[in-house]
Amino acid sequence: MPNFIEISDLNAPGCEVYTKLTEAQLRNKLEPEKGIFIAESPKVISLAIDQGYELVSMLTEKRCLDGCAADIISRCGDIPVYLADTELLSKMTGYKLNRGVLCAVRRPKPRSAEEICRTAHRIAVLENIVDTTNIGAVFRSAAALGIDAVLITPSCCDPLLRRAVRVSMGTVLIIPWAQIGSEPEDWPEKGLSLLNEWGFRTAAMALTDDSVSIDDPALAAEEKLAIILGTEGDGLSHSTIASCDYTVKIPMSLGVDSLNVAAAGAVAFWQLKWRG
Repeated sequence: MPNFIEISDLNAPGCEVYTKLTEAQLRNKLEPEKGIFIAESPKVISLAIDQGYELVSMLTEKRCLDGCAADIISRCGDIPVYLADTELLSKMTGYKLNRGVLCAVRRPKPRSAEEICRTAHRIAVLENIVDTTNIGAVFRSAAALGIDAVLITPSCCDPLLRRAVRVSMGTVLIIPWAQIGSEPEDWPEKGLSLLNEWGFRTAAMALTDDSVSIDDPALAAEEKLAIILGTEGDGLSHSTIASCDYTVKIPMSLGVDSLNVAAAGAVAFWQLKWRG
């Protein structure tokens, strides 16, 4: 049974993970398995429970005990559950929560890129994407549209940052993902070489003179394809584009030159999904 603790102060003991610790401090980079991330909303927390994540504590509005939080609280074991009123919770988080529940969750042990790609037919590779909203949106599209796994380069933002988890609607907890390489210099040369070793052909999403259309039959026919998406603004690096097997474009209308990376990812995932 949960240990209910009513709080009335921003400095209440045990609530530091919600109020004082930075995302970097929560992450615990040297020992990721000891780190924590914050899951927000009953739906996302329920997904974390379903996937076997270890819950550390919960923070919720008192009014949610018999409402939207009732189910997850019944499943959360004997962890501390901090209870606050709406005003205090808004002050602690910096914004008003639509569904007033936060949960501190233990980070999983990092997975290996080779392991999650072993049986995959379609993977997404995210190169240096730094916006948490875009990361979350790409993960949500990847999970919904048939991508088997997601790889992030060492300069990508962390998919378990609070906003990324929220925007993804918890799909970062479901779809397998891993970092490819440990240092920024491991990408693109070493990373692309590994993808080739694992049997993937690589498709750089970029507009160049020799880009092929996303509906080119050769792309759909590839048994193992890595769809590579670039950072906001600049897109993929020239060295990545030059080293990929394909450079792929999404045909545009009315003079529009490109889509946001999250939108482009959704189009690519649907068009290029494995249909074997």
